[in-house]
Amino acid sequence: MVLGWKQPDMTGGAEITGYYVNYREVIGGVPGKWREANIKAVSDAAYKISNLKENTVYQFQVSAMNIAGLGAPSAVSECFKCEEWTIAVPGPPHSLKISEVRKNSLVLQWKPPVYSGRTPVTGYFVDLKEASAKDDQWRGLNEAAIGNKYLRVQGLKEGVSYVFRVRAINQAGVGKPSDLAGPVVAETRPEMKRLLALSQEHKFPTVPTKSELAVEILEKGQVRFWMQAEKLSGNAKVNYIFNEKEIFEGPKYKMHIDRNSGVIEMFMEKLQDEDEGTYTFQIQDGKATGHSTLVLIGDVYKKLQKEAEFQRQEWIRKQGPHFAEYLSWEVTGECNVLLKCKVANIKKETHIVWYKDEREISVDEKHDFKDGICTLLITEFSKKDAGFYEVILKDDRGKDKSRLKLVDEAFQELMTEVCRKIALSATDLKIQSTAEGIRLYSFVTYYLDDLKVNWSHNGTGIKYTDRVKSGVTGEQIWLQINEPTPNDKGKYVMELFDGKTGHQKTVDLSGQDRARVLGGLPDVVTIQEGKALNLTCNVWGDPTPEVSWLKNEKPLASDDHCSLKFEAGKTAYFTISGVSTADSGKYGLVVKNKYGSETSDFTVSVFIPEEEARKGPSEPQKSSQKSK
Repeated sequence: MVLGWKQPDMTGGAEITGYYVNYREVIGGVPGKWREANIKAVSDAAYKISNLKENTVYQFQVSAMNIAGLGAPSAVSECFKCEEWTIAVPGPPHSLKISEVRKNSLVLQWKPPVYSGRTPVTGYFVDLKEASAKDDQWRGLNEAAIGNKYLRVQGLKEGVSYVFRVRAINQAGVGKPSDLAGPVVAETRPEMKRLLALSQEHKFPTVPTKSELAVEILEKGQVRFWMQAEKLSGNAKVNYIFNEKEIFEGPKYKMHIDRNSGVIEMFMEKLQDEDEGTYTFQIQDGKATGHSTLVLIGDVYKKLQKEAEFQRQEWIRKQGPHFAEYLSWEVTGECNVLLKCKVANIKKETHIVWYKDEREISVDEKHDFKDGICTLLITEFSKKDAGFYEVILKDDRGKDKSRLKLVDEAFQELMTEVCRKIALSATDLKIQSTAEGIRLYSFVTYYLDDLKVNWSHNGTGIKYTDRVKSGVTGEQIWLQINEPTPNDKGKYVMELFDGKTGHQKTVDLSGQDRARVLGGLPDVVTIQEGKALNLTCNVWGDPTPEVSWLKNEKPLASDDHCSLKFEAGKTAYFTISGVSTADSGKYGLVVKNKYGSETSDFTVSVFIPEEEARKGPSEPQKSSQKSK
C-alpha cells in the first residue's frame, strides 16, 4: 500500500530531514500492535509499504524528524483494506512545493506518483484556482502535458491567494489530482522589491533583451549563465540573484558585463546540490530596468549537474593519453572479429596493454596503428572468446581505460553478427555424384555450432535417415542422398539461421532433365609412365549439357598431349597418348545445363617402373579401372 501525508505545520524551527511510518492490523475492529514500516528515514512525503496481507485492514501513523530529534506521531489514519489497485491511470503526484513567490509569478514543484498505472507516466497537468473559489472554478495552466516536474506559473494577480493541484497522465488517461498546494498569496517580499525594482516598470522604460537568461556547459565543466541586452550604457549595473538572495563576485561566482555587446555573464566552476534553484539577472541602466529568470530545479538541474561533472572529468582525462573513441567491435569480411578503439595524445613512452578477464593478452609496443586506431583481431570467433575486454593507456601524464563487455546479451549480439557474415559467405549449392549417390554442398568461411543448418525438400523439412544425412566437414556443409529414387527429385533449400534471420541457398534436382554423369569414370587410375590413358564417360541432360574438364581444381583445355572430346551430346572422351608423372593429379568432369550441374572426380597416379623396382616387392597396385 502507498501512504501519503503532508509536512507538519510546525517544524520546530528546523528543516524536516525524514519520516518514519508505523502500521498495525485491525481485526474485527480491534487494533493490533504497532510495527515499523521503515528502519531508515524516508525523505519523501509518501512511502510504499510492502509485505502486507491481502484483504487485511490496516491503520497508519507517521512521525517527522529534524536535527533536534523525532517528533510526536501523527493522528492515527482511517482503516484501509489492502486490496490490489487495478486502476490503469496513474496515482496522484505528491510533495508539492511552492517557491520563488512574486507578485505575479511563482514556481511549483512536485514529485511523480508512486503508482504509475499500467504504463509509465508521460506528463503532467497543473491546475489553479483562487483559494476562496468553488471547486468548479479550477482551470488548467497547460493545454499539453509537460514532461518536467515543475512549472513556472505566471500571470498571477498581486495580493490574491491561490491553491494548486497536479495530475499525471499515461497512455490510459489522466489520474486523480494531488493534494492541494497552498494557499499562497502572490506578493513580492520587501527585500525582493528593492532588488527587482519591479514597481518602477510602469513609470520608466525597460531594457530590451536580445536573448533571455540561459545556461551552457563549457569545455572544462564550467557553467556559464548568460543573457544579452539590446544595448547597455557605460553606467549599466546588474544584480545577480539566486533563490531570492543577491549573490556577489567571489571564489564561487565570477561576473562579467560587456557593455559594448550587451552580454552579461556569470561563471561557476562546478554545480553542487545546493546550487539548485532559480537564477535572475536584474539590470538597472539609468531609469530603465529589466530582468530575466532561469529555473533550474528537479530533473532539469540534475541533468545539467551531471553534464557539467562529465565535461569536467573529460577535460581532466584528455590531459594525458586517452580514448577518442572507446572500445567497439566489427565483423570483418573474413568473418573474424576486430576489437578497435581510437587513441589520442599518445607518445612513445605510453603503455598500451590489452586484457581479457583481467589477464594480459597483448602489449602494443610499436604504436604503428593508422589514424590512432588500435585493434585486436580475433580469428574464428567462438564461445571461448566470451569475456570482458579492456585496454589501458598509461604514461607519466595520466591513465585511461576502455572496457567492452562481451558476455550474455552483448556476446549473443556479436555472435549473431558473426553467424550472419558466415551465412552470407556461403557459396551456391553444388551437386556432386558419389559412389553412394548424390551430395549437395556449400562452403562457408568457417563453421560455428551457433549457426543452425536446416534442409528442406519441396517445402518440407527433411527427416534424416541412414539414406539421407546432413553434416559439416571442415568448411563444407552437406546433404548426402544415398541410392537416389524418383521421389528425391525437386527443389532443395539449405537455410542457415544466424539467430535472427534465415539465409537460404537453393538447388533443383530436376530428375533426368538435370545434367548428370551416368557412369564410366573410375575413382582412381594407377598407370605406368609412357602408357596411353583412355577414359570414356556417358552423360545425360535435356537440354544437352555443356561439358568441361578440371585438373587440380583448374580448367583443363584439350591439346596434342591431352585430348578431350564430347560426341553426340552424350559421350565424353579423355585421352592421353603417353602419360608422364606430370599428369598425376585430381581430375574432374563437369556437366551443366539450365536445370543444374554435376561434377564427377577421379585421380590419376603415374608410376615409374624403375622406382617401383627399387622399392622392392609389394602388394600389387589396385585401381577402380585399368588403363587401356
